Amino acid sequence: MSETFPTAPAPIVTRLNPGDVPAEVVERLRAGAIVAPTGAALLDLTGPGAVASFQGLLTSDIEQPGDGAFVYGALLTPKGMIVVDGWAARLGARVRFTVPSEGRERAAAILHRSVPPRLARTVDRSDDTAVLRVAGAHAVAILSASGLPAPPHGHAVEATLEDQPLEIARASDRAPFVFQITTDAEHQAAVIGRLVRGGAVVADAAALELARILAGWPRLASEVDEKTIPQEIGFDEIGGVSYTKGCYTGQETVSRLHFRGHPNRHLRGLLYEMDSPAPPAEGWGTVTEDEREVGRVTSIAWVAGADRWIGLAVIRREVPVGAVVRAAGREARVVTLPFDIPAPRPA
Repeated sequence: MSETFPTAPAPIVTRLNPGDVPAEVVERLRAGAIVAPTGAALLDLTGPGAVASFQGLLTSDIEQPGDGAFVYGALLTPKGMIVVDGWAARLGARVRFTVPSEGRERAAAILHRSVPPRLARTVDRSDDTAVLRVAGAHAVAILSASGLPAPPHGHAVEATLEDQPLEIARASDRAPFVFQITTDAEHQAAVIGRLVRGGAVVADAAALELARILAGWPRLASEVDEKTIPQEIGFDEIGGVSYTKGCYTGQETVSRLHFRGHPNRHLRGLLYEMDSPAPPAEGWGTVTEDEREVGRVTSIAWVAGADRWIGLAVIRREVPVGAVVRAAGREARVVTLPFDIPAPRPA
């Protein structure tokens, strides 16, 4: 893959240690809302062929929902492996693709290579645009109290705050955040201030990571490596792939697996024993069952308040839910996703 795309980010285990996300922030996810900058990259595809061109690349469908769609999906290699994932907002003749910062160059490379300039042009807005996310069970109420419009699930709208333009998008109900707000970087503080006055608490990227892990949502370079196909990390469950849209790059592999086979691996949750004498080990940990290697740990987090460790792992499909495995050196139980100890639930 490296001959076609910029070098993939080095694989890591995302880890949140005690103190990274305080108990009061966890409580706000459960019964309130937080707002946090993401540091995500943002690419605009504009032109008469922007929507059709992006439809031919993304695993999910951005045409059928119509103008204002906000969908999650991935760009794949021709063999169906994930290059980069992200959220796409369709507004008029523009598609705005928000991707992890680690996937910025890879997303840009695909768009520049695959979309003819006569149809649409790619503009990297990452350096001059702020991307904020609002998460938590009361996010809808707090956005309303802030005087900002709350679009329905899977939609994006344009709005203004003190005559400054911004874009508000609402994710699917399974997503780890409720709203994504993009605005000029110089106006980020004003947007955060308005949300705080509406009742939100300012948090950092670690809080968004905890929400992601609780939701069982994959992350580039942790759950996603250079050989990951969408179904292995739950794209069917989280709405990241369409089996009814037209052709897109990598579709043949994805469709064949869906209709004629099954993935050999699944993304699962790890619930560590509460009385474990030590935390999961640092580093890229293996998952073993009866001394047989069956997967890899991808994310680990301490949940303050619940006071226990949880994790995500890509595990072979024959390992059943409920099995006790050894993951990153400690015993853990395999569970379905999302977690419920507690998990942020949009109102």
